[in-house]
This record gives sequence, C-alpha cells and structure tokens, in this order.
Amino acid sequence: MQIQDVKLAVVGLGYVGLPLAVEFAKKRPVIGFDINVARVAALAGGHDHTLEVDDDELRSATGLRVTCDRAELAQANVFIVTVPTPIDQYKQPDLTPLIRASETIGAVLKPGDIVIYESTVYPGATEEDCVPVLEQASGLTFNVDFFAGYSPERINPGDKAHRVSTIKKVTSGSTPEVALLVDEIYRQIIVAGTHMAPSIRVAEAAKVIENTQRDVNIALINELALIFNKMGIDTEAVLQAAGTKWNFLPFRPGLVGGHCIGVDPYYLTHKAQSIGYHPEIILAGRRLNDSMGGYVVAQLVKAMTRRRIHVQGARVLVMGLAFKENCPDLRNTRIVDIVNELREYNVHVDVYDPWVDPAEAVHEYNLTPVQTLIPGHYDAVILAVAHREFTELGAEGIRALGKPEHVLYDLKYILPASQSDLRL
Repeated sequence: MQIQDVKLAVVGLGYVGLPLAVEFAKKRPVIGFDINVARVAALAGGHDHTLEVDDDELRSATGLRVTCDRAELAQANVFIVTVPTPIDQYKQPDLTPLIRASETIGAVLKPGDIVIYESTVYPGATEEDCVPVLEQASGLTFNVDFFAGYSPERINPGDKAHRVSTIKKVTSGSTPEVALLVDEIYRQIIVAGTHMAPSIRVAEAAKVIENTQRDVNIALINELALIFNKMGIDTEAVLQAAGTKWNFLPFRPGLVGGHCIGVDPYYLTHKAQSIGYHPEIILAGRRLNDSMGGYVVAQLVKAMTRRRIHVQGARVLVMGLAFKENCPDLRNTRIVDIVNELREYNVHVDVYDPWVDPAEAVHEYNLTPVQTLIPGHYDAVILAVAHREFTELGAEGIRALGKPEHVLYDLKYILPASQSDLRL
C-alpha cells in the first residue's frame, strides 16, 4: 500500500480519537466511528462535549464523516483504534473496549489492510491480545494478509497549547515496510515530527512508562508533603526553593486521577507480574497516591476539630470534580475519594463544578453536583480543582461561601499560603 492509497477510519471518537480524526480530515477523507449513538449525533450536529475540538473547527472538518454504522468501516483500509483502556474494580487492565473494537474491525478486514492501535496498553498487548481477535474475526493471517501498527496517543485533555499535531509522535509497525508507511501517515499531520520505534513492543512500553514515571515522581512529592506537614513546613515554599536548581523537576503534590497517570502503571505492573516480577517502587507509588484522598479528609477533620467545628452533620463544599483544571473529563477522578471519605463522617457534602456534565457525574459516580453556591453556608471549603472560575473568585469570594467560622483547604495552591487554612 502506498500513502496515496490510504483510506482512513478512526475507531473511537473520544478525547483522543476526535482531535486525531479532525486533524486527518484536513488532509484526506476520514470515517469516524463510535458505538455511542448520542455522541455521533452530537458530533454530526457540530458539537463536541469534551471541548477538545471547538464547534467551528468541528464544523469546518468537512473531510470527516461520523457514523455508528459498522458497515461503513468496510470502505477503509487503514484503521486507527482510539478506545479507552481502563482498569476494573480490582485494578486489573480491562481490555474489553479494545477487544470489541478489534472484533468490529476484524469483521470488515480485507487483505492488505493495516490496523493501528493508539490505546495505552502493556508491552505485547497489540500482538498477543488484539491481533488474535483480528485473525479470528477476519479469517486472515497476521503479517501475511493484514498488518498492525502502534502509535501511542499523547493527548493532554484541556491543554490548548499542546495539541495532537504539535506533540511529537512515536510510531511503529509489524514489519519494516508497514512501520515506514505508518510513520508516513502520521507525518502528514504531526508538525512536531515523529519517532519511529524499532518494534510495536518498544512503542507500547514507551507509552506506558511515560505516565508511570510521572506517577512515581508525584508519589515522591506527596510523601514529602506528608513529612513536611508533620514538621510544620510549607511544602510549596520548599518546592519553590528547591526549584531554583536547574535540574530539579517541577512536580507538585495532589490527587492523582484521570485516564492516564492513575491507570497506566497498573497495565505495566500487571504485565510484570505475569512474567514473574513483582514491582515494588511502582506499586508503592500507586498505594501512596491512592491514599491521598483519605489523608486530605483526615487533615480537614483535625483542622475543624481544632476550630471547635462539629464534624458530624457539618456542611462541606468540594470545589471541583473533574480530574484536572479547565476540563470536563471525569474519568477516574480522585475527588470522589474525598467525597466518600467525608460521608463516612456523616458530613453533608456539596460538590460544585461548572465544567462537568451533571448527568455524567450521576451516571459515573451516583453524585449530583450542585448548580448554585450559597454564601455563608459551609463549615469547610475544599479547593480541589484549579478551574479558572475558582481562581478568579479569589480568597474573598471563596471565603464568602463559608460560615463565619470555617476551614478553607487549598489542595491546588490557587491562593497564597496566608489566605488559606490548609495546604498539601
């Protein structure tokens, strides 16, 4: 297959797939496929609820045809898979969306076709888990009749500076010839350039360690915050001082959620354990980061008790539910850990987030965010997400939401140290 022969389909139109499909649609016709009928209808109407693609850009992507009709995928010969790869309740990889996408593609796969995966997986998943599904569904033979590639997604939700085309892309293919073609396909849209990995397994490993590295580093800073809090030292002041050295890494303490940093390490540790190695540092970092919600609530309860604020029956406002600032993404948000922990104390918890879809919050977490804020209503306020709306409120506006005697806990360093009662 030559580059001019490529007929492209993107399978999965979420935070990763839609920006990719829109970018490709500037260069060539693209079939955008998703099983979510409501999602496809909204995109066809010119609106992306994830806000990764603005309405004008979406409407101008005339080369993109969105559909939930599997039969239309038969028109493509190169398929890019961008479905979620979550973990289950036992923190084990859940490949269900990936397997189902592979079954869907396998049903229309033809000799000469290429299937490229972008979803985050452990090394070996493409060739060991996905390819057999493609073979079974199609009746074709891998690297004889059809081929595979892997090019890990590097989308950063809510980031308008680092877009799909301006982030360097790792590519790979199941044969040297396919690797070159996959790289050429992506180079049509990636102005930052590409890096062709020597194998699919190397590309998979590179992706899964990107976020594992961040997770471990944040765990270190979280542990330092626990130590400094016991010593009565302001963690942010320490980090600012240490940051004056040129090679000090600028990580900050906090809750570690989202679809990547809080999930990807479990894919790597799962694979490591399957080959007989028990990771220590990675899992220790995961345990510490997963415990931060409980730590935050414990600190808040202590501060309320010192102020003689009765904890049981208290009203606490949690400002923010999305996993990061200025983004509606609720996937794996660790704010729910704070909410659930507070409820263990019989606290009345209100969650407010102007970015999130209330219906999605109910569906994902059985949690209904409040739509209005009541001044002078709360015994404690937790600034959990650094949305710009909260930053613009400032200390005075946020303090106005509390009762005359209340505790303000700033998890994200939105306010100067002197203007909050607690910080991580």
